[in-house]
Order: sequence, then structure tokens, then C-alpha cells
Amino acid sequence: MSNVSQADSKIVRVEVGADGASALVPPSVAKSPMKTFVESCLNTVAGSAVAVERRTRHRPRADKLLKALTGKKSILVTTHQHPDPDALASSHALAFLLGTKLKDATVTMSVKGKIGGGLNDAFTKHANLKLVPWDDEAVASKYDAILLLDTQPSFTYSPLPAGVKPTAVIDHHRTRGRNPKCPFCDVRADVGATTSIIFSYFLELQVTIPADLAAAMLYAIETDLAGAAGQPGELDNIALSNLTLTADTRKLYQMRYVDLPQSFYVAMNAGVSNAMFYGNAIISHLDAIDSLEKPAVIADTLLRFDQVQWSLVTAQHENRLILSLRTSDSKMSAPEVMKRLVKNIGEGGGHRTKAGGVIHLNGATPAEIERVRTVLRRRYLRALKIDASSRGQRLVPRNDAAKG
Repeated sequence: MSNVSQADSKIVRVEVGADGASALVPPSVAKSPMKTFVESCLNTVAGSAVAVERRTRHRPRADKLLKALTGKKSILVTTHQHPDPDALASSHALAFLLGTKLKDATVTMSVKGKIGGGLNDAFTKHANLKLVPWDDEAVASKYDAILLLDTQPSFTYSPLPAGVKPTAVIDHHRTRGRNPKCPFCDVRADVGATTSIIFSYFLELQVTIPADLAAAMLYAIETDLAGAAGQPGELDNIALSNLTLTADTRKLYQMRYVDLPQSFYVAMNAGVSNAMFYGNAIISHLDAIDSLEKPAVIADTLLRFDQVQWSLVTAQHENRLILSLRTSDSKMSAPEVMKRLVKNIGEGGGHRTKAGGVIHLNGATPAEIERVRTVLRRRYLRALKIDASSRGQRLVPRNDAAKG
């Protein structure tokens, strides 16, 4: 039952700052000490947003993006294959923003391949994404502008067909070498989520974010920061503060607490049951998985074990071995360790606190896959200066698992 009284059934707008800032609140709140709290929140958020806006005036990014799209009639917004909420929400938000500012253009959002997994699939439904089916031929010929988000053309899961170059690249991953060559490039490795970068465009262009879109953006930033060991940058914090005040709370709840399939719990059980830790590092191996989100979610969970600073999870997906690496260590970066893991046998990269990798199995037998995992374990321990011959400990001892 709602705790809002009949008198509070009508929402009123109150001014809460000298600069004219206002908020929608129940009448009882407008006449109570709660108004002081709301005022404090709004003033803090507004002050931070103004500070960011001032710092970007000498190098406006959103305005440059709009100039790069001048005259374009058919624009495609896309992201990497097997997208996570950050990839989806940033693309969704940018498509909305461009639709608002470019009245003469048709803006389309499309994703290559399946959006698998309980969390990602549920987010897609609750965020009300308007996706057009992917078509390689159409991508190569139909659109006169392609915007690539949360990935880069040279990355493993880039969706772009060979020879197709994007008009814009917007990402928060470290660039391999120089920034991609395209009319517009905004790569910020100091930002925890690509959605936060798109949020800054809304600030710069002074476009209001609808409540349902704000919920999707807030959830996306939250989940990407969780995967980055909870270390948001300044822009991430400002985005979180702003979006918290404007997000549709019902939508946000639906995204945070979704129904999950049995396979999700089977994978989680296997990840925890198979986990072994060596000093400050933990590792777990999974067999075949049906979505790429599972190793990442399990790696995030294992990193919360209070005796470790590193977690590595591997899993088989189609004909590849997928690696998810997480760390809370301030002395070494995850991409640095990942490069050592996949040297000469695969590829990988990521952020300072999280990284991903892939090794193509090419029809390898179970015994050959096990040998690859043995190599990975040894490289993992050596990279962290842990004796590779040391005997690990089970996170969940077998006798305790049996009791459970």
C-alpha cells in the first residue's frame, strides 16, 4: 500500500535554488525539512554539471558530432556484438538525441547477432529498444553515416563488415595505438561507461532526458561500473547523480530485479564450485555457455571474495574460449595481464580494472582445451608473481558443498 497521503496525491513544483532550479515533490515535502534535502541534492548535482559544461566549452564534442553529420539522411547507430547494457543504452540514448536534433535524418539502431543472456535480454525488453534487424549488405550500402559505440573498428567484436568505415567512434576503452581515423572520434579511457559520454552530450546540447531513458542510462552505468570494480570517473559520478533524480523508478526496478533462467544459476553454481584461489588470485573454468555475459558476471562476483584482488573466469562459447578478468589491484592493470595470458594464442584488452579475451579453439578436443586452460593458469599466476606450482585452495571446499 502506498504511504502517500491523499493530500500528497497531487505533485507540485517548488523552487529549490537561487538559480531557479526546481523539483517535482508532494505538497507535504514542499512544506517539510525534506525540501532542504532536495535543495541540497539539486544544488550539488547542478553545480557539478555546470563545472563539467564549463570545462568542455573550449572543445565541444556533441556540436562537432552534429557538424560531422550535417547533410546525412540515413544514420545507423550500432555497437559491438553480444552487447551489454552499457553498449545498448548508449546507442539507444544517442539515437534518441540525434532524432531530436537532426529532424531531416532517419536514425536507425541495429545490433549484429543475438542479444543473449538473462540480464541483457531482460534489459532490452524493459528499455523498449527499437532495433532494426541487422543486414551486412545494408550496412555497407544503405547508410550514409555509421556511428560505432562502446567498441572500435579494430576490436574483436566490432560488427562492421570488412572495408566499412564508421563516421564516428564513441568509446571508453583504451585505443590500440592511435585513435581510429574517422570524421568524429571521442574515446575517453578515464570514463567508466560509454553511456556517461553520451550523457555529457545531452548536457552540452541542453536536451532533456525522458524519465524512461534516464532509467535505462542509469542502470547501464551502474552495471558497467560494477564490472569495473566500482571505480567511477568524475563524469560517471555526475551522470549517476543527475539520472538518479530523473529516472523512472518503476522502470529502474524492473531492470534491476529481473527474472532469470535456470541456466544462469547453473552457470553461477559451476563458477563458484570450480573456483580455486592462489594467494590474491582466483580462477574458475566453465564448460559451454549460452551467453557471453555469464563469465563477466561470475568474475565480478568472485572478485568480491575478501582474500583476492584478481579474478579470472574462462568459458566455452561456440568455438571459442572466452576470458573475463577483473581486478581491484592499483599496481597492475587488467589489460596488461590479459595480454600476457593470450600472447600468441588469442587476443584481448579492456579497462584498467577489467579485461576480456578470446582464444579460437578451431575444433580442439576436450584434452586440448584443458591444456590451453593449464597454460592460462600458469601465465596468470606468473603475471601476478605467484608460484605457478603452488597448490590452490577451493573457494567452496567439497565437504561444505556436499552439506549445502
